[in-house]
Amino acid sequence: MSTVERCELAPGFSVSRVLTGLWQVADMERDGTELDPYAASRAMDPYVEAGLTTFDMADHYGSAEVIAGRLRQRTPDVQLLTKWVPKPGVVTRAEVREAIELSLGRLEVDTIDLLQFHAWNYHDLSYLDCLEHLQELRDEGLIRHLGLTNFDTAHLRVVVESGIQVVSNQVSHSLVDRRAAGAMTDYCRERGVKILAYGTILGGFLSERWLDAPEPAEGELSTWSQAKYKRFIDAAGGWSAFQRVLKAAAKVAASRDASIANVAARFILDQPAIGGVIVGARLGQSEHVADTRRMLQLELDDEARQTIAEALEGLTPVPGDCGDEYRKPPFLTASGDLSHHLEAFPPAFTPIEVGPDRARVSSGTGWERIASYSRAVRDGRRILVSGTTATHGARTIGGDDPAAQTHFVLDKIAAAVESLGGRWEDILRTRILVNDIAHWEPVARAHGERFRDVCPANTLVEAKLVGEGQLVEIEAEARIRDR
Repeated sequence: MSTVERCELAPGFSVSRVLTGLWQVADMERDGTELDPYAASRAMDPYVEAGLTTFDMADHYGSAEVIAGRLRQRTPDVQLLTKWVPKPGVVTRAEVREAIELSLGRLEVDTIDLLQFHAWNYHDLSYLDCLEHLQELRDEGLIRHLGLTNFDTAHLRVVVESGIQVVSNQVSHSLVDRRAAGAMTDYCRERGVKILAYGTILGGFLSERWLDAPEPAEGELSTWSQAKYKRFIDAAGGWSAFQRVLKAAAKVAASRDASIANVAARFILDQPAIGGVIVGARLGQSEHVADTRRMLQLELDDEARQTIAEALEGLTPVPGDCGDEYRKPPFLTASGDLSHHLEAFPPAFTPIEVGPDRARVSSGTGWERIASYSRAVRDGRRILVSGTTATHGARTIGGDDPAAQTHFVLDKIAAAVESLGGRWEDILRTRILVNDIAHWEPVARAHGERFRDVCPANTLVEAKLVGEGQLVEIEAEARIRDR
């Protein structure tokens, strides 16, 4: 077996810096016919022989886990990274265990090397319960390490500062999609979390095949991957701007006897906090082992990086933070919406009708029971949200990080407003109480980040809060507008 660059995600656990992604198994099986697991696993052998021993998959990538399990039986020295993507809503401890045991059975292992968790809706606060249950299973030995996938910077902070031990966050990151290069990279470097970058060659768009080629129509795209990443190209400024990036990458590639894909992947691999890049494979149909090894041997100097950087200046930044494409428009998915992922988002809290055109919700905290108040009340179109702190059950979320606590508080407020029929954009006023005025700036910045497009009326003052460890309390008012 050859050796390649590796990255230590955690003490004693390393992965090859180019991970082979198995998302395309689902695409290959979309007509309902499953791949032969033995033959498909044999198609993974050239990767292992080349030192590319790390494979990334998920519970919903068709039969990818089963195929990888067959490989593991023949070749124990491989790293199998999978994901769990539960539907929105409350998930019990027993259901979490059932999901992990299902993946363990498919992979034919006793311990999952890295389990990566995806949450659809941060306002559905039960995602934190799922992570707590997963951490329990890690402590029990069913999971070796925990990671996240498609988390934005704010909620990666919420998770990490709450004591959930994650080693990685898998997000889209490419020449076209540079969202991970800012706050996400800064926070990951600060906390020692590695970024696993997917979409790095844009489903094959970052290749010679598309250089100077006419823009493809939607019906001409043959794979889910192409349909998805064409949306990223459109969001980043369109085909002409993309062609300028391709030409810059081609110029760098030509001077190094490399491919455009080599240059595109190497550029991302050299960025701070990057643990590895994920390159997809269509098992038994195409492989890129030799090209990947050339990429790992490629070196980009300052001149090459400057050539690419100048082309990137012509792109429009992909909107939002990492993972937003799965949570808000524009939905940069294969279908352009979430229809092939989800049917509906259940409300985080159950509304209770208490009179004509009046309802209330409770978040179930002990304070609500003691003082007999609601988390929020709707009267007609008006919604009033009580002072809200970073409590979730008996736990304080966000640790001693004021920004993390603020983000969780705002999620809780959003959950209350939405459960009563409102939207985030309906919030007209917020009032912020900080326990220590020294925390005003991280709290205000978190509020500013979340309300950038809403800008409600706001007041921030220092006040001694009742709950131990509570750094910030926020109340809000909203008015439901006609849609």
